[in-house]
Amino acid sequence: MKASTAWMMLIAAGLIDVAWALSMKLSQGYTRPWWTAASVVALIAFVWLLGRALTALPVGSAYAVWTGIGAAGTVLIGSMLFGESITPLKLGGVGLIVAGILVLRGAPA
Repeated sequence: MKASTAWMMLIAAGLIDVAWALSMKLSQGYTRPWWTAASVVALIAFVWLLGRALTALPVGSAYAVWTGIGAAGTVLIGSMLFGESITPLKLGGVGLIVAGILVLRGAPA
């Protein structure tokens, strides 16, 4: 697999991780069947994509980027969908996560 394909799969896995976190919230403790099913499907999808990406990318960088996308995306989307507070300090933290992702993406393997 080409590294560019692996990076695309990794980014997709990170975005699906956001969907997974949101679907877990919406499942209300896995008491809502449709959101529970969405959560399980998202979990399977991001684990599969992450595993495929790891065949071509260094595990440390890939894992850090994947978790960074998930964390930053969940903070931002959570604030929009659920009215969770978004303070300048939180935005600064998200900015640092994004900066870290960009540094890791640009670093030589």
